[in-house]
Amino acid sequence: MQNPRQIAFLALREVHRRGAFADAALDRTFRNSQLNDLDRRLVTELVYGSVRRMRSIDFIIDKLATKKASQQPPDLRTILHLGLYQLQYLNHIPPSAAVNTTVQLAKENKLSGLSSFVNGLLRQYIRLTETDLNPLTVTNYKSSVQRLGILHSFPDWLVELWNEQIGETETEQLCEWFNQSPTIDLRINPLKSSIAQIETAFQAQNISTSRIPHLPQALRLNGSTGAIQNLPGYSEGWWTIQDSSAQLVTHLLDPQPGETIIDACAAPGGKTTHSAELMQDTGTIYACDKTASRLKKLAENADRLQMKSIKIHTGDSRHFPEFINLADRVLLDAPCSGLGTLHRRADARWRHTPENIQQQSQLQSELLANAATFVKSGGVLVYATCTIHPLENEQVVRSFLDSNPDWQIEPPTIDLPVQPSPEGWVKVWPHKHQMDGFFMVRLKRD
Repeated sequence: MQNPRQIAFLALREVHRRGAFADAALDRTFRNSQLNDLDRRLVTELVYGSVRRMRSIDFIIDKLATKKASQQPPDLRTILHLGLYQLQYLNHIPPSAAVNTTVQLAKENKLSGLSSFVNGLLRQYIRLTETDLNPLTVTNYKSSVQRLGILHSFPDWLVELWNEQIGETETEQLCEWFNQSPTIDLRINPLKSSIAQIETAFQAQNISTSRIPHLPQALRLNGSTGAIQNLPGYSEGWWTIQDSSAQLVTHLLDPQPGETIIDACAAPGGKTTHSAELMQDTGTIYACDKTASRLKKLAENADRLQMKSIKIHTGDSRHFPEFINLADRVLLDAPCSGLGTLHRRADARWRHTPENIQQQSQLQSELLANAATFVKSGGVLVYATCTIHPLENEQVVRSFLDSNPDWQIEPPTIDLPVQPSPEGWVKVWPHKHQMDGFFMVRLKRD
């Protein structure tokens, strides 16, 4: 039988040594393993959790280790990350089991000579926490930003950004929210099923679900469910996975039967197929993306949901002259930093910088300027991102409106679970609204 902690170590080592994305490292490791569902969930938790909590765990190691970080073999730190993550964050694993399995990992990975060091450091940490001397909580931090950054494992620049927008108390709540394991929301396909029918099918298999106010197609899965493709209705196209806040975007677009819609950055296609559902699969939706492999997944999902109105269009949406003045409505779900989905993307917090956010903002502005030319007179464009950074959202929209006097913000007329701003845009804060962070605004052309 394969050891799930060894599998987790191999994946986490790819992240630490090669800078691999955590999800890609996990996928590669799982392909070479034969774990049951329970062990796969443990491995996923250990890898994603260790990556999320990297700064906190490094801080603990540097406080307790007798060897300086530069003197430690890289694999030793990876092993300590797995052990300390279990001790600090996983209450269901007994401390003795966490210590023993971590010491065994050291022995199995050519670090037998350091196994007593691993054992000593982890047991020292247990003694400190038993006497309320956890290094994370007893340290006198230099600032509130450093405290939140180390305690909740975020870079200081992100903490500072959120402090400026929502204040220190809410920033801590946001950090705590982003460190939770993500929920899974389904979007019911009303052309094939109903929310009541799917609730009944799930209840028959003892799968708990809950509805989400103001979102008639949304159903949240509560707890663990096993492989998604084995759930009732998957192969029949009764539903697809889509977070609640992403569903809000298409409701704001409000596509109507028979219209021409352009989804300018469509892959992987959640909002494209949602538009088809709201249009009763009539009219035409051009699903555009420059990455053919991602569009292939969109096409596969559209086939599973049995959509006929979607037409795939490969290429960069900054270069589609054939679409000028063609569409009744355009959706620009722009490429972004994903800072509203940090709970789903374990390493995103470490990969972004203020500099690359500025580059994203420039790309978003170019895409918006071009997508606007696709809209007929009197038509609508919805600009959306899954980030909560003002440079990618409010600033992009204000700059566009300053340069395009024939466009205005059209405040939402539908009932939403999120209160629009005085300007008319909608910003979803995860810790307030219990869904992915998102920004969306409906723009109307004269």
